[in-house]
Parts: sequence; structure tokens; C-alpha cells
Amino acid sequence: MTCDIVYGLAANGTFSLDDPITKWVSGLPGFDDITLRQLCDGTSGLGPYASILQNQVLTNPDRVWDDRELLAYGIASPRRNAPGAAFSDADTNYLLAGLAVERAANEPLSALLAERVAQPLGLDATSLPGPAAAAPSANPLNGHWSQPNAEGAWNCTDPGDYTVISSSMSAGDSGVVTDITDLGRYAQALATGALLPAGTDRFAAPVPVTADGPTWYTAAGGAYQAGSLIGQFGSTPGYLTAAFADPRTGMSVAVVLNNSGANQNAVAWLAWELAAIASKAPTADGRTTPEAGLPWTAQQMRDQIGTVAICPPAQ
Repeated sequence: MTCDIVYGLAANGTFSLDDPITKWVSGLPGFDDITLRQLCDGTSGLGPYASILQNQVLTNPDRVWDDRELLAYGIASPRRNAPGAAFSDADTNYLLAGLAVERAANEPLSALLAERVAQPLGLDATSLPGPAAAAPSANPLNGHWSQPNAEGAWNCTDPGDYTVISSSMSAGDSGVVTDITDLGRYAQALATGALLPAGTDRFAAPVPVTADGPTWYTAAGGAYQAGSLIGQFGSTPGYLTAAFADPRTGMSVAVVLNNSGANQNAVAWLAWELAAIASKAPTADGRTTPEAGLPWTAQQMRDQIGTVAICPPAQ
């Protein structure tokens, strides 16, 4: 959602996507070779910050983090590659993008998300909450975070509860709270470019997610493109989330898992498995089945999930 704002502000002339990040975020000497576009494309080469601070979040989920403190950890991480050279997902990209749009628009990120994403799309359950530790809603899906013990065995019976946590750690990367209905609606809007002027080239130049990965899996503009689907997936303490949609057919899938212990790829693979199942569902009377363009089967994705599962299936 942060990149929705980036592209929206670029479309109305507030800044250029090719501006160096140093023009909009101060205190970054030596980083003028990274552009706003590269932050959203995932090609900045910057490393992450959250993985460095994982143990602190585990032991003190209520702690309120300052964006600049998080940024210090992010820019101190070794660069993964030269700017523009290759895709490398990092939460520091979205943190920086959030700081840049706040400076450019002279508004807090929470207000920008409300004005430019949630309100135009009618996402009444979607917001970026304040930094004080709180549950994501009045009636939340409880969030858990399983951890391995000294012997490497995962705690699957009594995982830590991370329903109440400060959103400040996730910031512009994954701090937004929502519900499953809004998540699905947002996926459709993202895929179809509903928030941007017609002709915006947000997804026009995708790059491979990995050098040796399938050619149908790319990234651009703050989103992944998997076959005909466009969307995002990731993790935040307590939850794994994925949402994808086909811009041509409107087929969408949104998934939330309430244990963030597993590899975050698991939730993407689950979303793709469900998309494969949905694409084969019979149509209503008088309708024609659209071509979904998914280069995988549901079983292939199910098998992938099995490679990263941390807990046995419930009996």
C-alpha cells in the first residue's frame, strides 16, 4: 500500500519516481544512487532490518520503535547488490518509501493510507494504527509465533501469542491492519490499477524474483506477478498474509495464517494453490470459463508447502 501512495504522488507530479531517495529522506549520505522507483521495484539492493531485531520483538512485542531507529539497522545491513542490478525483497525499501511520501506530502503515513487507499476503495476495516501496542481489531484473529527449542523442535501446541503488538516495528512495510474482505478487495484494486491514472506503467517492466526461478514469477511496482496474478505476500509477528488477483478475469484470492513461525513462502504457495483450484471451478449457467493463465497445479503448490511446514497436520 505504501507503493500505491508512491505511484499516486508521482502521477500527480509531487515527485518523480526517478528522484534519488536522498532528495526526500535526510541523513542518508552515500545513498543517492537509489531511486524511489527502485524501492518499490525491490531493486535498491538494500538489506532488511526486521530480521536483525527479531529477538527483541520476540521478547518485547509492546516496544514502540522509531522509524529512524529501524532505518539505521536497515541501511547498516550489507547491500545485497548494486542498485538496479537485481530484485531483492527487503522491508527497508518500504520503510524508506513511507518516510519519503510523508516528507513529500507533509502528512503522516497513516493519513495518506486512509486518504489514498482505504477511503477510495471503501476499505472500512483497513488502517495504519498508532504505535501503542494493541490488537488489530476489536474481535481479532489471534496471532501466534511458534519457535524452535534448543533441539530444533517447533512449539506447535503452545505457540507464543502476538495478537497484541506495536505496529511501529512493521511501519510502512507491513504495519497496516485489515480484514479478509478488505484484503480481497484491495488485491483486485492493486491488480487492475484502480488507484492510478490509466496508462500508468507500474507493472510494465517486471524483473525476475530469483536468477534461477521460474520465468512466470517476477516483481515490479511493489507487487509480485505470478502467472496472470498480481499481488503481495509476507509476514508480520503473529501472521502470514497473501493476496493476489487476475486483472483480466477478476479472480482473486486472499489468505491469512495466524502463525508466523513458518517460512513466509508458505502463504504465497497456499494462495496460489487456492487460485489453481478456483480457476478450475465450474462456471454459473450461461457463463464461459475464463483462461486463468496459471502455470502451476494445485498439487504442485501443495507439495511446495510441505517442504516448509513446521507443524504436523491436526489429527
